[in-house]
Amino acid sequence: MPQMVLRAGDVVQVGSEASVQFSGDRGLLFRIIRVDPRVTYDGWIWLEGYVVGPAGNALQRRRIFVRRDGLRPVMLNRGPDARPQATARNRPRPAGRT
Repeated sequence: MPQMVLRAGDVVQVGSEASVQFSGDRGLLFRIIRVDPRVTYDGWIWLEGYVVGPAGNALQRRRIFVRRDGLRPVMLNRGPDARPQATARNRPRPAGRT
């Protein structure tokens, strides 16, 4: 069975199949921002990313150690109104200012 290719921006369900720390009700949705390229135990990987809330928003940044085969891909329902909100960091500057 081919392994799922994980990329920045992917959202995965992390549950007990990925690690015992996520067993029971402790499973979570996780948006990947980085897959650590270092070699670890066979089948295990380090992921950096954000815990995703019900609305698809980032709740908490985390680094997790999980079994690759235990991750399940998730497609979030992101309609045309699910655009990022402008913040001070990404809001366009008024013309004429530097």
